[in-house]
Amino acid sequence: MSAELMAFFNKQPRLGTLSTANKDGSVNSAFFGSPRMTDEKTIVMASGKNRTLANLQENPQAVFLLMEPGEKLPDWKGLRLYVRMTGCDTSGEQYEAVKATVAKKVGKETADKMVYAALTFELQEVRPLVDMGQSWEKSI
Repeated sequence: MSAELMAFFNKQPRLGTLSTANKDGSVNSAFFGSPRMTDEKTIVMASGKNRTLANLQENPQAVFLLMEPGEKLPDWKGLRLYVRMTGCDTSGEQYEAVKATVAKKVGKETADKMVYAALTFELQEVRPLVDMGQSWEKSI
């Protein structure tokens, strides 16, 4: 992994979804604006008390799909990041830090309503947005 990956992941604005599945394989995909890479193997994000969180509590495997629009379709950049949830904090230092980050974007009152948990993920694999035999580095 590299600093280049962290810079792309943390760049704003960008489009990003997190796809999850529960223990029975029922899937969900949702837009998230809060994910941040804190080091080359760790992603943290805020979550409400929602289907994504419920799925992750049953099955910690997930995929972040990040896209950055280009002028034409071939100019789009993006990555698929395969992750495993390693932490779910509903109080404490990590929770307060994530909630404060969200509050800077949407205001404290909205963050208080939206943020139920701070989730931590371990990055397991990175793949290009479109896999045509290229490395992920050429995708960003």
